[in-house]
Amino acid sequence: MRRNVLTVDEYVNGIKANNRAILARAITLVESNADRHFTLAQDVLTSIMSATGQSIRIGITGVPGAGKSTFIEALGVMLADKGHKVAVLAIDPSSSISQGSILGDKTRMDQLSRHPNAFVRPSPSGGTLGGVARKTRESLLLCEAAGYDIIIVETVGVGQSEITVRSMVDCFLVLMLTGAGDELQGMKKGIMEMVDIMLINKADGKNKIIAEKAKLEFERIVHMLPKTTEGWQTAVRAVSSIEGTGIKESWDTVEQFCKHMKETNQFQARRKEQAANWFHSLLEEQILKNFYENKEIQRTLPQLKQEVVNGDISATLAAITLLTKYNQDSGQH
Repeated sequence: MRRNVLTVDEYVNGIKANNRAILARAITLVESNADRHFTLAQDVLTSIMSATGQSIRIGITGVPGAGKSTFIEALGVMLADKGHKVAVLAIDPSSSISQGSILGDKTRMDQLSRHPNAFVRPSPSGGTLGGVARKTRESLLLCEAAGYDIIIVETVGVGQSEITVRSMVDCFLVLMLTGAGDELQGMKKGIMEMVDIMLINKADGKNKIIAEKAKLEFERIVHMLPKTTEGWQTAVRAVSSIEGTGIKESWDTVEQFCKHMKETNQFQARRKEQAANWFHSLLEEQILKNFYENKEIQRTLPQLKQEVVNGDISATLAAITLLTKYNQDSGQH
């Protein structure tokens, strides 16, 4: 009879043996906000670190309705059929009211989720920046340790906060629909400047000619923008996830991009920079957590906040007062 709580070794051995049930449990463990899970999760992550870093990490975003899930399934099945091991971390929007999440990606990617060479994991975004689950980076590492050589992170949609996704992947793709002018209205310039590959989706049937025109228009636009990656011009491709056209060409372009990154020594440099940024973001997160959990801060903050609201004290002075109290209280411990 399987024990309810696994040990670090059981997690690590199960992950490295590509036991998908244990991998799923490990991701649930690192996603947990419960204090009792924190130490175990960190011990598991530390133990698998030497087995990470060998995959190609791909971020995929796009305007709502662009067909991200359909494209990912078509691409994922093609790669899995070729023998690649594909993991998809699909970030679902969480309700800001109930904190619930639809978690429907596994249903939308039914064929891929049943493939023996694939692992599809929907995770609630929890309202975090960019619609990216707070623990997506850790989940990515766990999938790499399980032997998945292609990791795809699907995001909720296009927004300024998609920079969060960019900060954890090697190659960043955006899916667009036809009608370039209209689509650009909902597209932040900042996102356009982060994209390595742009795909015009649903280039099929009557839409095919329109998609080719949109492709030419986007090629013109990206030439006017600063290069995301030194020596690489953002590639634009037309694809049809339904007909399967352009899927192989899209993957060929990803491989060309990664080859360019490695030949110019940008691949590992970007990963090192991402690891450093991740460290700083986690450090800031922990500092904030400790600050707000401090009993002296919890006692003093409501009163000072009310004084700021009433106009009795400036926000700057209130903040400095709180920080001083925090430092004094921390010094006493």
